[in-house]
Amino acid sequence: MTDRRLLLVHAHPDDETIGTGATMARYAASGAQVTLVTCTLGEEGEILVPGLSHLASDKDDRLGDHRITELDEACAALGVTDHRFLGGPGRWRDSGMMGVPQNERPDAFWNAPFEEAVAALVAVVREVRPQVVVTYDENGGYGHPDHIQAHRVAVAAFEGAADPGFGEGEPWAPSKLYYTAFPKSVLQAGIDRLNESGHENFFGVDSADDLPFGTPDDLVTTAVDGTAFLEHKLQAMRAHATQIEVDGPFFALSNNLGQEAWGVEYFVLARGERQGDGREADLFDGVA
Repeated sequence: MTDRRLLLVHAHPDDETIGTGATMARYAASGAQVTLVTCTLGEEGEILVPGLSHLASDKDDRLGDHRITELDEACAALGVTDHRFLGGPGRWRDSGMMGVPQNERPDAFWNAPFEEAVAALVAVVREVRPQVVVTYDENGGYGHPDHIQAHRVAVAAFEGAADPGFGEGEPWAPSKLYYTAFPKSVLQAGIDRLNESGHENFFGVDSADDLPFGTPDDLVTTAVDGTAFLEHKLQAMRAHATQIEVDGPFFALSNNLGQEAWGVEYFVLARGERQGDGREADLFDGVA
């Protein structure tokens, strides 16, 4: 199938690259239409570049504007030309981690009027008409309120876009909905390699079962091999310089662990027909 259209819904700039960068690059390179919807500007992110610390939310509060530029550069590295912010840039703000005062802001995405947010995403779905939609699981991967809200909005929009009684525009029913996944076995391999390389405190645990995130291997339905596009993913990671330490363990280990941990990305099929008994290798498997 040549007319393939993939829509990804992520919470903050850099989320798209960490969890789905290789997948996005692979499908973009194959000629598929790849559309990224980001729900916030990531205004509450921790700044790792000392010279840009003045952009923080408790200072000049201009990190969000800066991260727009980072995201533009990351998308260019991945070959993605269609990117939108849900409701427009800055419509909803980064809510910060669960339980912090930023959760109470009326403009925080966590507090977004649900039907308004869903309607904004339904409009994108009906315009793009993707066969496949990707977002997070019910816990947002690791419990961040914006990831949880992105999940809720994406699932509601996946269903609402097909409902003739919801909003304006011609209804469209995507064929498959996936949640991003980090298999426990892959996380364990990463922990072991980090420990062997002298980075024992990177995760702070010796077992993946002790992490507050990770997907049991038997729940993972799909593995997309994007190893041919690993360098595109790493370049996109470098573009998110305020959030990802270029000289940190991720990049230090990318040469010897990257092919197995960073180049293959995993998913759980939440809606749609699963193809075969084993893991799918293509998000578009079974899509007519």
